[in-house]
Amino acid sequence: MLSFPSSMRVFLYSQATDMRKSFDGLSGLVEEVIGKDPLSGHLFVFFNRRHTMVKMLMWDRSGFCIYSKRLEQGTFAFKNDFADYEIEIAELFLILEGIDLEQSRRRKRYRLP
Repeated sequence: MLSFPSSMRVFLYSQATDMRKSFDGLSGLVEEVIGKDPLSGHLFVFFNRRHTMVKMLMWDRSGFCIYSKRLEQGTFAFKNDFADYEIEIAELFLILEGIDLEQSRRRKRYRLP
């Protein structure tokens, strides 16, 4: 079970990613394509073409961490409009657990401007 603070920013890269990429390849994608600093401490999420595998890259003060998950059955469901976007950590956990966010409804909550 992963545990991240609820204040952590999560950036989802919605285009297909080569899952052979490791620390340098994924951090290069973060810099060049997403336009963010890979050393920021944010969590960057990448999926393969079939949406059966996910890799998450994060900097933790002393080095990069990669978290990976491969599904034996089914696929990850998320909004795939070929635009990179930021999601909440709770939404990421729902995606990892197999909940389709398009079919769910979000209750109104206060958000800082």
